[in-house]
Amino acid sequence: MDSGAIRRRLALGVAVLAASGALALVAPAQAQAVTAAGCAGREVRTLPFATGTVHIYRQGGYVCAVTLPKSTGSKRVMSVSVQARGNRPVVDEGKYRHRAGPVTVHAGHRCVWVKGAVGRSSVSSGWILC
Repeated sequence: MDSGAIRRRLALGVAVLAASGALALVAPAQAQAVTAAGCAGREVRTLPFATGTVHIYRQGGYVCAVTLPKSTGSKRVMSVSVQARGNRPVVDEGKYRHRAGPVTVHAGHRCVWVKGAVGRSSVSSGWILC
């Protein structure tokens, strides 16, 4: 093998390592964006209420929701539910510190009804995203 071929292979190896290093730096930031709220997709609605907020995301035919309290601290009862029209609601309810959910349903092009609660305060969307 001549020195030109060795240099080309070495340059290719360095380029591959540089590209994989760049991906290693970028990929965690993208994964963090998905896991920060727990839902994939684009945020389409926010439903604020006295003790928290429900964030609603959509990606393809899927709708995802998560309930976040206004203040974290001790565990308290939280819930989130998403119901596609014609189906039963999918619910996550329990005592949490940081969030209830995420809850994801396949809605296709159907309307969804989203509910969320933190403590005794709650919100209900009615049929949305039709």
